[in-house]
Amino acid sequence: MARLAIVGAAALALPACSMGNMFAPGKPAETAQLQNSSATASEISAASTNALPAIATECPEIKVRPGSEALFYYGKGKVGDARSLNYQAVIEKQSRNCVVSNGLITVKMGVVGRLLLGPAGNQTNVDLPLRFAVERDDVAVFSERYEIPVTITPPNQAEEFVKVVENVAIPYLGGERITIWVGFDTKG
Repeated sequence: MARLAIVGAAALALPACSMGNMFAPGKPAETAQLQNSSATASEISAASTNALPAIATECPEIKVRPGSEALFYYGKGKVGDARSLNYQAVIEKQSRNCVVSNGLITVKMGVVGRLLLGPAGNQTNVDLPLRFAVERDDVAVFSERYEIPVTITPPNQAEEFVKVVENVAIPYLGGERITIWVGFDTKG
């Protein structure tokens, strides 16, 4: 059995010897020239213009702005009285994805949340004020407020809502601190 294994290994090794060096064809001087060469700026530019956009490896993080993660609406001005709560809305999840191309980060961002009726709530339609903002080095480069319509069909007491904002283009040079913010905006 051992003799068969040795014969098999020798049979495989012999053709490999006759193949030559397929990874460095040509004369040693040509091989050294290829190893020491580098692409010119025009070759790099031509290759990058034909390439597909790359997905950003470091998409800006998306955060809920502190203090804006929930919205409470009380009837008859009784703020803080749990029995007078008409409804509350909360942001449950937020997400984003990005594509980098030609000095821009193009962002698609969204949230999922829930509207819940309170003890005094009988609404069937509510418009929730939601704001998405993008800051680069603490300066707003995008800010938009949206009214998210939510319909609650009785006997339901709660309903989910989703809002997605697409194609927000942010100029990007590299090294900037970019943050995406989302939250309820009752001030407008």
